[in-house]
Amino acid sequence: MKYFWIILFLVILLLELTYAMYRTWVILPSTVTVKRCVMICMALCMLLFFLNFFVSDKLPWTAAVTMYEAGNSTLFILLYLVILYAVLDLCRLVGIVPDSFMQSSMRGTVFVAVVMVCVFTYGYFNYMHKQRVELNVTTDKPLARPLKIVMVSDLHLGYHNRIDEFDRWIKLINAEKPDMVLIGGDIIDGSIRAVRHQPFAQAFHKIKAPVYACLGNHEYISGIREARKFYADAGIHLLVDSSATACGITVTGRDDRSNLMRRSVSVLTGLTEKKGLYTILLDHQPYNLDHSEGLVDFQFSGHTHYGQMWPISWIEDAIYEDAFGPLKKSNTDYYVSSGLGIWGAKFRVGTRSEYVVLTVKPKEAAR
Repeated sequence: MKYFWIILFLVILLLELTYAMYRTWVILPSTVTVKRCVMICMALCMLLFFLNFFVSDKLPWTAAVTMYEAGNSTLFILLYLVILYAVLDLCRLVGIVPDSFMQSSMRGTVFVAVVMVCVFTYGYFNYMHKQRVELNVTTDKPLARPLKIVMVSDLHLGYHNRIDEFDRWIKLINAEKPDMVLIGGDIIDGSIRAVRHQPFAQAFHKIKAPVYACLGNHEYISGIREARKFYADAGIHLLVDSSATACGITVTGRDDRSNLMRRSVSVLTGLTEKKGLYTILLDHQPYNLDHSEGLVDFQFSGHTHYGQMWPISWIEDAIYEDAFGPLKKSNTDYYVSSGLGIWGAKFRVGTRSEYVVLTVKPKEAAR
């Protein structure tokens, strides 16, 4: 099944590239030589995306960063270029746009270029703006005082989310003065080399609260043994099918779905040392939310990024019961985060980058 989705993705990508190259060739008011150069550039940028998976870690740092950002950005730019051309083609078919606008047209070329620049300029600044999401819950379980917890997911630290940006995120976290920080997986983007090359491990020690985290699928992609070592060096309390008691609550971290032998939520909650405490479950991928319903008080997940770019968010909505945001089932609260960081390219259209500030209050204090 995994190979089916990979093949389908490659077929769709090839069709998108073919359509975008054909439409670009037709619309450009240029000589054949110029058009050929543009086609070569488009093909090379797409090739960089695939080369990232094989050669990035073998290249000098600057070259690896450039390849990552150019190749992965191409994937998202291509999507919107196809959408724009498709809209123009539909408008042409119904007579809204004249044929001349799409053939050897300076007006058409400038229009496409301006729209693409505007969309991705907005997408970049929208990504860089981190939204603060405030959640408040009450519990009748024993809790000495209200707790403030910062929850983040999908940092994807590496070639594109680099140390200077991570330092800015740490300032946002510390400004909340939390009692603890919970990370819902995918701290690492996919390359251990990219993480080790920068002082990320030391930077985590600047967070002025204990940090607990679960694994994500990208930790498995990067290499689980090295990923776990990085967590240890960073001073992160890694919970892999295990629980910890801190600040009067239980935090349970479930291993990622990549491990087919991971424990069920029912088994994990049955193994907790202290029963009856408010329990937060960290489970990176938000599948089968009913499995934790009634067994934990709060589940925090990530993974979806809510598609990163519209209309991929619609696909996420079709796949997951809750692809983004809060949900309540029985007496269990859920929150699926679109992520503080991002995979691939620093663009968000129709989605947001966020960090969640959860306050858990005993019912007596809430009155």
